[in-house]
Amino acid sequence: MIASLFIFKLFIMKKYIPLVFLFIILSCTEKQVQQPYYFEGNALGTSYHIKAFPNKNSKKTEKKDIDSVITAVNNSLSTYQTNSLISRINKGEKVKVDQQFKDVYKAAQKIYAETGGLYDPTIGILVNAWGFGPTKKIENIESNPKLIDSLKKYVGYHLIEIDPQGFLQKKYPQIYIDYNSIAKGYAIDRVGKMLNKKNINNYLVEIGGEVLVKGKNIKKNRQWLVAIDNPNRQSGNKFISKVALQNQAMATSGNYRKFYIDSKTGKKYVHTLNTKTGYPTQSDLLSASVIAKNCTLADGYATAFMTMGFKKSKDFLAKHPELQAFFVYSDEQGNVKIYHTIDVKNIE
Repeated sequence: MIASLFIFKLFIMKKYIPLVFLFIILSCTEKQVQQPYYFEGNALGTSYHIKAFPNKNSKKTEKKDIDSVITAVNNSLSTYQTNSLISRINKGEKVKVDQQFKDVYKAAQKIYAETGGLYDPTIGILVNAWGFGPTKKIENIESNPKLIDSLKKYVGYHLIEIDPQGFLQKKYPQIYIDYNSIAKGYAIDRVGKMLNKKNINNYLVEIGGEVLVKGKNIKKNRQWLVAIDNPNRQSGNKFISKVALQNQAMATSGNYRKFYIDSKTGKKYVHTLNTKTGYPTQSDLLSASVIAKNCTLADGYATAFMTMGFKKSKDFLAKHPELQAFFVYSDEQGNVKIYHTIDVKNIE
């Protein structure tokens, strides 16, 4: 700023005051307009990070605005929150669902139908039984196929519906609905909608590794670059790739983080369950990153692909050009391989 004042004085002597004064005002105004927002905090059992670039037409945005959106999603969809709407439904209460529940119910219904039931949020009773949910694992479930078969009776998205009055109806009271595979993506979309209403046109919203972007990274004057985790932690590389996104969402599902090892057998059990067998999935896919128009769908499809495996997922993508994907998989020899659809941008 000292240099600017010096130039200002020089121009006074030459009677060019208006031009230089205008230059200084425009420069300061531009900096104020491009000053980004940074928000971070806790959400849905993980953390969130948001970077947004307001403009002169944007409304003021504060951290409490973000937190209020996330709280509303939690109050509706979190199975870890005992008084949430979904928890009350799972306990058997007759509850009228809110708009957020309706949105996720419909999105899950779409993915359930398209994947032939391999994606199914009513898998919750088995998720809990295997110890991947909010309740305690059933001891020795690994060696109890009769128990697993008995629980499978209560799995099937066609067994639930929202009636015309807005109440969630279950064919069996034991049915346990679990939207955790899609709730993070939905929360991200809700935050994005809030930012849109604030007239913010360039932002990145991330919750637990899932992202939604709009516009571009103004600071670097380029598309948003999003890193994809490397499932092979022994390689020493934290990320396996970076993908450029613009007005898109990306969600990643993988079996390399959430699992447990049986103390008796030493066998590894992953958190993605096969809805048909009731057992943890044995998949050649190490991670599936899906790019879609919104994060709700990206989140759900990424989970479905982990159950489907590499070949079925690749075939599915050929029939759904609206989706893009980046897969890390293991070939027949156990080598780690990468596959991505042709539209995935700027692999680095």
